Amino acid sequence: MTRSWQITTVTDAARARIATARLAAAYGVPPLERTRLAAALSGRLRHCLTKGGDWRLTLRAADGQLGLEVLPASGAGEPAWRTSAPCPQPSDAVPCADVADDATLLAEALLGADEDTSLVLDKLAEQEELVGFHREELHQTNQGVLALHAELDAAGRAQREAFSAERAARREAESARRRLTFLADASAALTASLNQEQIVRRLPELLVPEYARTVDVWLFDAEDERQRPTPHPAAAVVAARTGRPQYASATPGGLPGIDDHPPSALDPTRPLLCVPLATRRAPLGVLTLTPPGERWDPDDAVMLVELTRRASTALDNARRFEHNRDIAETLQRALLTDLPSTPGLRLAARYLPATYGLNVGGDWYDAFRQPDGSLIVVIGDVTGHGLHAAVMMSQLRTALRAYAVDGGSPGQLLTRLHIFLHHLQPDLYATAVIARFQPGEPLLTWAAAGHPPPVLRGPDGRVRTLDAKPGAMLGIPLRQEIADHTVPLVPGSTLALYTDGLVERRAQGIDPGIDRLAAALGSFRTAELDRDLDGSAERILDPMLSDSERDDDVCLLLCHLDSAAAAGGR
Repeated sequence: MTRSWQITTVTDAARARIATARLAAAYGVPPLERTRLAAALSGRLRHCLTKGGDWRLTLRAADGQLGLEVLPASGAGEPAWRTSAPCPQPSDAVPCADVADDATLLAEALLGADEDTSLVLDKLAEQEELVGFHREELHQTNQGVLALHAELDAAGRAQREAFSAERAARREAESARRRLTFLADASAALTASLNQEQIVRRLPELLVPEYARTVDVWLFDAEDERQRPTPHPAAAVVAARTGRPQYASATPGGLPGIDDHPPSALDPTRPLLCVPLATRRAPLGVLTLTPPGERWDPDDAVMLVELTRRASTALDNARRFEHNRDIAETLQRALLTDLPSTPGLRLAARYLPATYGLNVGGDWYDAFRQPDGSLIVVIGDVTGHGLHAAVMMSQLRTALRAYAVDGGSPGQLLTRLHIFLHHLQPDLYATAVIARFQPGEPLLTWAAAGHPPPVLRGPDGRVRTLDAKPGAMLGIPLRQEIADHTVPLVPGSTLALYTDGLVERRAQGIDPGIDRLAAALGSFRTAELDRDLDGSAERILDPMLSDSERDDDVCLLLCHLDSAAAAGGR
């Protein structure tokens, strides 16, 4: 369908516009599109009337589109104006192009315009309502976003606080771990020594400079009465008297378990921590510290008090050890016999107590005559250390001398000692070597029970180990008869009896030590042994013990036949 209108005047333009609106409505153009189409056409027609002249409006409906075209009637001078609107379903009653009159035309145009405007307004109201709904929805969304932001901000603050608390807890745990590690290491260092002076020296080495600037150890029994007494802070005196730690400073320390005290008159500008070195029996002294900084951390102060308590235990153990060791060494030295003098036979003995650990008390030697004139020499070692071993050694020595009065060979004497020890101390054992020199006989009789073998040097300097099968240790739960062994003796021979402390080394065993002893004994000339047997014994000990930690007693007994005399002569 195609319609055309000639536009020359305003009336022509109004009629053409009304006809176009009716046709658009008839062809089913939607009101909103119809209104837009009418508005666009009105604007174009006003433009045409303004320019003047004759114009042609053409309306075409085809393929679901309603198209408008305005161009000059002459077809030249002005480009064509075109627009279109969708018309999905044309109406059966298509209005004619003619209208009755101008009044009717205007009324119908106004009515159609009102209807279109009403429809447009209804559509705008719907759109406004939809916009309001979306505006409210957007507002609610914004409120939700704001609430979410607030929650996220609160969660972020809570997370930051949690991280801060975690870091603080981690720092505290690390500090606690560091203190515990230091306390464990320091305790191990203090208790590893049984020397009181060494423990006192280690305290400043452990504490300075991390936990203290200066360290002073006041031991009550260490002051020399011949010298002028050293002044001590009043807080240290109070700590010694009360047994409670004292913190001396111008401002209270508030340290847990530590009493506050006025500043020291000796140094009022520096805080002092005075901790008593207390034991269950009596206080040993006072440890006085100055802080590495302005003051101590409370946890560090608690750790220092605990370390002082452990140092007190270490000092007390060291004092007990030294006391018991002195008693054991005194007892053992008192029990070691004076060597008898025998024409033609020289004896030299050396005893060295252990210098490391409480290992004194088990080694012993003896030499005495039997009723028949034979000379018995013995060297032995009681298992265990300390006073108990020293007392057992004295009992074995006394029992051996008592058994020897009735006579008997070295093997028989050891067998009796074995029975004696097993019945007297079933949980204690001993080793021993007994040798007998008989007057007028160039023969040495000996027997061993679990002891390192004797070493015999001939006058020509050659050395042999008397390693015939020995008996088992004395006191073990085993019935045994210990056998005697004999070896010829010639003038100038030297017999060496010893304990395992002389030859045994933990990393090497005992055999290399016996070889070294044999080499040392063979290095002497016979004339040297004739002239100075005691000096020879000293010269043997020096190289033998140069690599020893001296953690065991050492006994050495040398028996030398003069080169110009018969063995065993009176």
